[in-house]
Amino acid sequence: MEKRYDIAECNIRVDLSEGIIRVFSDAELWRFLDGKANERFELLIETIKSDYENVFQKPLNIANDSLIVEILVHVYCDYLGLAFNRIFKIKPIQKLVTKLLKRAEVVDCGERAKDTNRWVWDFLARFKSLFIKLLPANLNATNLKKH
Repeated sequence: MEKRYDIAECNIRVDLSEGIIRVFSDAELWRFLDGKANERFELLIETIKSDYENVFQKPLNIANDSLIVEILVHVYCDYLGLAFNRIFKIKPIQKLVTKLLKRAEVVDCGERAKDTNRWVWDFLARFKSLFIKLLPANLNATNLKKH
């Protein structure tokens, strides 16, 4: 079920299914994270998990840091792909990058039983601080994300 969360004057789009959440890496998410990724990710995850528990009457069984890193890496890949396509005007490579960007725009985060690569995000969660430092502080100001 599609949900819209109005947080910090941003409209964050998320889809909830049992055992899975999908976060959309769109312009609103980028605006939400801009310059405050660390605190904003915490707020987003708490909001989503609280609503998930209300909807499904059970908690989402994914650690907060694992969720944050998974979303963060997708946003960062989205950013890198868009920046690459802006700089390098080689059509065949741009087409390939655009296909990859479609995959990065929807972040599927599932519990272990529904997400075979949950272990990767659980492992990478210990490096959350590093990943947050890699994300540009002025993400929205890049004007890379239009939708």
